[in-house]
Amino acid sequence: MADRVITGVPADEEAQYEVGLRPRSLAEYIGQDRIRDNLEVSIAAARGRREALDHVLLYGPPGLGKTTLAYVIGAEMGVPVKATAGPVIEKPGDLAAMLTDLQAHEVLFIDEIHRIPPAIEEILYPAMEDYELDVMIGQGPGAKSVKVSLQRFTLVGATTRAGLLTSPLRARFGIVHRLDFYNERDIVEIVRRSARILGVPIDDEAAGEIGRRSRGTPRIANRLLRRVRDFAEVRADGRVSVEVARSALTLLEVDERGFDEVDRKLLRTIIDKFGGGPVGVNSLAAAIHEEKDAIEDIYEPFLIQAGFLDRTPRGRVATPRAYDYFGLTLPRKDPRLW
Repeated sequence: MADRVITGVPADEEAQYEVGLRPRSLAEYIGQDRIRDNLEVSIAAARGRREALDHVLLYGPPGLGKTTLAYVIGAEMGVPVKATAGPVIEKPGDLAAMLTDLQAHEVLFIDEIHRIPPAIEEILYPAMEDYELDVMIGQGPGAKSVKVSLQRFTLVGATTRAGLLTSPLRARFGIVHRLDFYNERDIVEIVRRSARILGVPIDDEAAGEIGRRSRGTPRIANRLLRRVRDFAEVRADGRVSVEVARSALTLLEVDERGFDEVDRKLLRTIIDKFGGGPVGVNSLAAAIHEEKDAIEDIYEPFLIQAGFLDRTPRGRVATPRAYDYFGLTLPRKDPRLW
């Protein structure tokens, strides 16, 4: 999948920028007030009892701060965070080595935890519940199971697709939070904070313009800010005014709603090629030359949240709002499809 300005996978150098912009404590963390308040209580209680924090599951669309929260949890607990990702853990020994290396109360962060292979997941069950590893020694009839004790640690799992987690794994998380898209006030404050860290002079109105087009997603807000900064340095005096911000965002083809070329292509394909839907996600992915997972994880959540797309039992459907957006007349069809 090609990198996108607003929703693509960040390049390495941009990932480094993101690390520098991340808050390092709950006090610095903007938005997600309910989650932040709950974590403050849980962390304070765990520290007061001098215990490891319960295992934490964070889920929601990409770019909303799941990784950031994992590192904030480690910082608030005063312990290191050791990070990995579900697809990286290929053998039981890989996970066993990480678990036995953890010290008391340390955090193990597993991104994309829904992609852990079933054989690896089986190892997690006793590790999370009893802080033990079941290790098989030998092979064949002479093989025997040996239990290895682990330090009491905290597993923080992050996923964009909580529905793919097995029930036994999900049940072992004591703290479960869904991250939602940010409201406009919070996302604009994130733009202002990032601008201060990057040393970008920006007007309040310009910060508001970038925030409104960021789809309620901090990762997108920070990326747009960097692209607008580039535009301001090359084609203006370096200061980001609202006129500079609008010109830069127009050049990036990010409109007032935060839609880019791929969003518009997806919606127009449903409307023009499939009569507004319903259309299956596999057919839609083939029609716009995108991966099915990319459509489900990256593009759809915001379009559905914004009211431009519906998921029905029969497939994806463009809503009346999508037709209005393109200035098209809504066809007459069975209202049950909306």
